[in-house]
Amino acid sequence: MDEKIVFSQGSFFHGTKADLKIGDFIITGIKKNYNDDRNSQYVYFAGTLEAAIWGAELAEGNGPERIYVVEPTGDYEDDPNLTDKKFPGNPTKSYRSKQPLKIVAEVVGWAGHSPEILNNMTENLKKLSAQGIKAID
Repeated sequence: MDEKIVFSQGSFFHGTKADLKIGDFIITGIKKNYNDDRNSQYVYFAGTLEAAIWGAELAEGNGPERIYVVEPTGDYEDDPNLTDKKFPGNPTKSYRSKQPLKIVAEVVGWAGHSPEILNNMTENLKKLSAQGIKAID
């Protein structure tokens, strides 16, 4: 019998293609999830499953898309890549931290976006990249 996890309103999520385990930490200083060869100075996470789904779907790599439930281990702030002028008020509940995120569970059975919606987002990100605009600054 599968164990069902109920997420509280305060749950945080991280979408990726990295194969991690419960108890692992997501840390800074490694290659970013997206079309960028720079190492990340922050770890990113969200308070909505929808934002984490986008993170998992858009992450680079060949592995399966995964969404982890995470706990911040230190201070965090609104993610300025999404909250400045793009989405005032942080409706995606997107955050970043210089401190590790601890993985406490994995979300299974989530539904991704349709191929058409995903392709549209991917094409828009490619256009921005061609203009020199990175998904994460």
